[in-house]
Amino acid sequence: MADISTYPGLRHLRGAPTVHIRHVSKGKLIHEGTGLSFWFRPRTAVLSEVPVDDRELPMLFHARTNDYQDVTVQLTVTYRCTNPETATTRIDFSIDPDTGVWRQDPLSQIANTLTESTQQHALKILGTLTLDTAIRTGVARVKQEITENLTANHIGLEIIDVRVVAIRPDADMEKALQTTVREKVQQEADKATYERRAMAVERERSISENELQNQIELAKREELLVVQRGANALKTAEDHARASRVADDAKADGIRKLAEAEAAGEKARLDAYKEVPHNTLYALAAKELAGNLPEIGSITLTPDMLQPILQRLAR
Repeated sequence: MADISTYPGLRHLRGAPTVHIRHVSKGKLIHEGTGLSFWFRPRTAVLSEVPVDDRELPMLFHARTNDYQDVTVQLTVTYRCTNPETATTRIDFSIDPDTGVWRQDPLSQIANTLTESTQQHALKILGTLTLDTAIRTGVARVKQEITENLTANHIGLEIIDVRVVAIRPDADMEKALQTTVREKVQQEADKATYERRAMAVERERSISENELQNQIELAKREELLVVQRGANALKTAEDHARASRVADDAKADGIRKLAEAEAAGEKARLDAYKEVPHNTLYALAAKELAGNLPEIGSITLTPDMLQPILQRLAR
């Protein structure tokens, strides 16, 4: 808003760098430009103030897709007045010469014009899209459609930028879509879990098979070891038996030879006794007997015992 100072019969206006001022007096253009400062008479001055800085216009409106689903479009249009002369002829930007306040509300008029034009282009493109397509690619398509077709040259404005923030279905539909997507994601998660479990089971099976193969191989080796130990034990037993037989044979042969020697000696002794008289043999036998008898402290001889001996001696 311009800064207007009041003096008797005169006014002084001081503008701003972002405000374009037009001063017309008696149908003639007196002053025009940004950042102006001048004196004027309030009774003959017609003043217009047009902002030339960038302005943002947020919008929120509803649209319907090709499959008859309601969506909410949220976007922002950035515009700027590039032709103040045209703007002042199409929209009332006049200000009060005493206060510097707009007599009307030109920015609301601009907002209504841009909003209706923007909605028209957005509804046009969304009407050709299904709900799913509008949610997935609608933001880019709506932005492109509005950027290419939205113009405001007829009122002296230039569209600087269009930013589509979101395109969302109504609450119930959005919840249903979220449920569907959530179920799909859950299915994918379950699938991944099942695949991971199947892989784990397969690995467990492989490990079990490897362990079984190892056990089988170990059992075979143990069997070979048992067979080898048996063969070794059998060989050891055979060697021991063979050695025992050799030892027994040697022992038996020694005993036999000893017996033969004893028998030969006994025979030789008996052969030697054949030539000895009987009385001498009796005497030797008695001597041998006496040598082998236990110690006798006393002995009693009776006539009955001596008579047979004396009779033999007499003979």
